[in-house]
Amino acid sequence: MSMLTPPGMGGKYRVTGNQYPRMRRPRSKVRIVAVVVTTVAVVGLAGWGTLQLVDVFGGKSTPAKNTAAQAENAAKERTCKAAAAPGSAAPIAFPEPGEVTINVYNATAKGGLAKDTADEFAARGFKVGTFGNADPEYDRKVKVAALLIGGHGPKAEAAMKLVAAQFKGTTTLKPAAAGSKRATGTVDVMLGKGFTKLSGEKAVEKALAALARPSAAPSAGSC
Repeated sequence: MSMLTPPGMGGKYRVTGNQYPRMRRPRSKVRIVAVVVTTVAVVGLAGWGTLQLVDVFGGKSTPAKNTAAQAENAAKERTCKAAAAPGSAAPIAFPEPGEVTINVYNATAKGGLAKDTADEFAARGFKVGTFGNADPEYDRKVKVAALLIGGHGPKAEAAMKLVAAQFKGTTTLKPAAAGSKRATGTVDVMLGKGFTKLSGEKAVEKALAALARPSAAPSAGSC
């Protein structure tokens, strides 16, 4: 009796041929495809998560931040182009010296300084109202070359800058408060500790050219 004949069968049933029965069920192709797809998806998600972590810890900007930065740069570029456009900011128009009245006051310990300076201003075409010693409010308290006190508004500022350009050294401008009845074309000059002399003609022209530039225009570095 063959070893492959079941007991009790008396050899009635035999296994013939060269094909033997399989010991396990064949794997389903659908199951294999599902496993492969799942594996690929898991690997892809893991890779995407790793890239996000690298971006966060590496200091890279998120898409939202990039969009905000691009919008900010675009707005800045528009502002700079508008400022650079011809006629976008007119230079300061200075008055003629004869349109400005100057009162000269000496806030230093040096005698005769107010009169000498007033004569120099008169020689340059300015109107001199008065001269003398500074009030106690300013006497010996002005550290710069001169403290200039003028009216309020663009015209008053232009008059003060015209006078400031005449000085060699630092000057301080002190506009009157809004609503003040102070004359627009009148400037009080408080000669201070830093005063040495008035500037020469070429230095005055250079100072006026620099002061004429509108202060509201953006600097070269900001654009």
